[in-house]
Amino acid sequence: MRQTQSESVDDGAAKAAGATDTPGSGGAGDTGRDERLRRSAAFLIDEALGFLFPAALRAAADVGVADHLADGPRTPADLAKSTGTDARSLYRVLRLLATRGVVAEDDEGRFALTDAGQALRGDVPYSARTAVQMISDRTMWLPAGELTRCLTEGTTAFEGLFGMAFFDYFAQDERTAAVFHEGMAAMSDPENAVIAAAYDFPATGTVVDVGGGHGGLLIEVLRRNPGLDGVLYDRSHVVARHRLGGEPEIAGRWAVAEGDFFAAVPPADVHLLKRITHDWDDESCVTLLSHCRGALRPGGRVLVLDAVVPRGNEPHQSKALDLMMMASLTGRERTEADFSALFERAGLRLSRTLPTSTVLSVVEGVAV
Repeated sequence: MRQTQSESVDDGAAKAAGATDTPGSGGAGDTGRDERLRRSAAFLIDEALGFLFPAALRAAADVGVADHLADGPRTPADLAKSTGTDARSLYRVLRLLATRGVVAEDDEGRFALTDAGQALRGDVPYSARTAVQMISDRTMWLPAGELTRCLTEGTTAFEGLFGMAFFDYFAQDERTAAVFHEGMAAMSDPENAVIAAAYDFPATGTVVDVGGGHGGLLIEVLRRNPGLDGVLYDRSHVVARHRLGGEPEIAGRWAVAEGDFFAAVPPADVHLLKRITHDWDDESCVTLLSHCRGALRPGGRVLVLDAVVPRGNEPHQSKALDLMMMASLTGRERTEADFSALFERAGLRLSRTLPTSTVLSVVEGVAV
């Protein structure tokens, strides 16, 4: 159903064909212009319907459809018995997911999990199931529906809907906090080894993962760099669920520190900030980066691991994430120039930006 980019309206061609004519005016370019406008309408309506795909994806994740397809194709009726769902409704969800290649329906009416859909299972490495649930949680979903408020009021939509700031809401709602942190871990795990391998860390010293969540990135960095020690630094309720103790390869080389990174950060040779700065406005980021600058040991580096928004009209995940930040938080996705300006205000110099095979880049800052 989704049209390709080549089928969208070409403004330049529309002008050349008589874009000043009005539908039904009988002008020479009227027939061609009408057709372009019809195609435009069909394209935009199709795009507006796109929100139903993540809704279907979330529904499938919630009831564990992918786990029940692990052993091979099954009919909707069979799947419904296993998942405790209504067979006809389940079929309709699966049919939409099949249009995007998550599952595939065969000639016998059975659905199979495709290669693209494997990570929807909860029992595989790099499972995206909790990430899907986090991204489509009501704390993300509802503010996205209120983007107009962001445009007209210049503020996040989250506070108007939930009565408080994003992270304040998490602090008093354990369910939402669990969904967020588990989802972020699932979102990060496929990236961590790639990012750890993309940067030439020092042979010795201390790496502090600032706002490091459950420790997935720090584990990969320490695993690849046996001469390094590491500190996982985050709020107490976050680091309480850290995963560092289950990794024998890094035993004796890690510690956990609890605190607020807007107040202070532990000293380090390398500070890591993965998917942190995009949550916060510029002033907050300068405060955080200034703390890192002050706690850097001689020759140290601050590594911001975030999406860097590219120029041009090509699709990039950062452009979608940026609207999520606008709707729910005070932050934004940034260009390389934006990061350079933040670093300068914090007493750092952007020394290089290293792209990775993930959506994230390594933005390196050194002390001025």
